[in-house]
Parts: sequence; structure tokens; C-alpha cells
Amino acid sequence: MNNWKDSKSVFITTFLPGTVWLTAFFLVPLGFVWVMSFGEKYGIIDIVITWTPNNYLRAVESIYLGIIWKSVWISALVTALCLMVSFPIAFAVSFAKDKWKPILLLIIILPFWINLLIRTYALIAVFRTRGHVNFGLEWLWEKANAGLILIGLGKHQFLGEKFQPLAMLYNDFSVIAGLTYVYIPFIVLPIYAMLERLDRSYIEASLDLGASQIRTLFSIVIPLTLPGIIAGVILVFIPCLGSFVIPDLLGGTNSQMIGNVIERQFKSANDWPFGAALSFLLMYVMFGVLAMRSLLTVRKSEMKV
Repeated sequence: MNNWKDSKSVFITTFLPGTVWLTAFFLVPLGFVWVMSFGEKYGIIDIVITWTPNNYLRAVESIYLGIIWKSVWISALVTALCLMVSFPIAFAVSFAKDKWKPILLLIIILPFWINLLIRTYALIAVFRTRGHVNFGLEWLWEKANAGLILIGLGKHQFLGEKFQPLAMLYNDFSVIAGLTYVYIPFIVLPIYAMLERLDRSYIEASLDLGASQIRTLFSIVIPLTLPGIIAGVILVFIPCLGSFVIPDLLGGTNSQMIGNVIERQFKSANDWPFGAALSFLLMYVMFGVLAMRSLLTVRKSEMKV
């Protein structure tokens, strides 16, 4: 079918159900939340739509802008960490033998088979004061002290001191580590898809012409896989920006992100208009990120022309 006008009935039959579904369960609820962001709360549960901008003016107060900025830099850091970890993984899977690729991909997507809440609680067992990481560090500490005794350094300043567990839970570290762990597969798969489509002859030509492996990586591989990298960055950055389960469980009250503030407005504070305004303010930031991505893509296309 070259033109949808040639078979309008087929086009309508194919696209109408999806259009109705998106309209009913996405656009209409989204419009409802947008209208509510211009409302006012009266009493405990009463909300009146007065088309006041006060909710947005309150949302740009310094305290909330600070939380939004913190959410942005945490999301950016998590995205950078995911990219640093994911690119070598995707590269290794792509260049692995064909018989190993399905197994390696299965290992990558295996965390998706486990509920996010369960994985987050598992991280609590890893990072808490009497958790697996501190148990391992305590074992190494004891072995180090025992080694100092054996080599005759009995008066070493650290010998005999009790191991002090590291505070790795309920802070920014645990939130960043948790988000990185959860979202790594979201960036591995797009990069792997681009590496699979990469023409290996470009790499061979670069190496044959005398370029080093590092030069080939930055001059050939990364530019040709850039669309997958950008897609993975967006798939990680945007969900991180609105995340609230992981910061709530791993960060506690010390590492709250904007998603936690929005969640509390809808549940604890019962201030739906303000929560709606914060939600759309966050959405505007996400739209800005997508717009920047589109602008960079357009400029890259114009440079090629």
C-alpha cells in the first residue's frame, strides 16, 4: 500500500483502535491533570478550577527549584554512569560469538523478570550498615590487621581499631547506585542494536590505515552508534527524572527527588492542583530535553548536506 488514501478502510481499521486507546487513556487524563493544575484546593477534598497561575508560581519557588535541580543533576550523573558501564557491555555482547549472544542478552534483561520493588529492597540488604558490602569490608579489615601482625607491625596505628561500617544507605550515594543498577539495561539494548547494524569493514579499514584502537573507537564506532547512544540516554534520563520509588526507599528523607514531592502532593498532602503543576513543570523539562535532541539531530543532518 503506497498511499493510505488508496485503502482508507484498511488505514482506519488499523489505526483507529490505537488512536482511541491513546486518546481515552493518555490524552484525556493528561488534559484532566493539566486543567487541575490551574485549580485551587478548598477544604480537604474540594477542588475548584479557577484558572489561577498560583500553583505554577509556587512551583518555581527556590525550595522546589532546588529539588528539581538536584533531580536533574542526579539523573544526569546516573545517565553518565549507565553510559560508561553499558557501552563496554554492549560492545562485548555485539562482538561475542553467535552462540553466546542469546545467553548474554538474557543475562542483561533478566532483572526485568523481577519486580522493581523486590530489587530495591534487595539493595537495602546490600547497602545497610549490617549489609553485604560492609560485611565484606569488615572481613577485609580483619584480614589486613591479621596480616600486619604476621609481618611484625603490631604497633601499626590501625591495628586493633574496630571496623566502622560505611554509611551507604539513605543518602545520595544509595539513590545514584540504585538508579544506575535499575536503568543500565535501558541503555545497553539500544547501543547493542546499533552495534549489530554497524558495518565492521569500517573498523577494519581504520585499523588497516594505522589508526589505534582508541582512535577507531572515538572516530568510527561512537559516531556510527550515536543514534543508539542518544536513544539510550533519553530512555535513562527521563525515567530517572521522575523516579520516586527508589529515592523513597534508598534515600529516605535526606535524598528526595522531585518525583517524591509530586507523589506526596497527590497522596499525603492531598493537594492535587499543586501536584499537577509540579508534574507539568517536570514534563516541560522533559520536553526541553527532547527538543534539544531533535535540534541536534536536525543540525547534524544539515551539516551532512
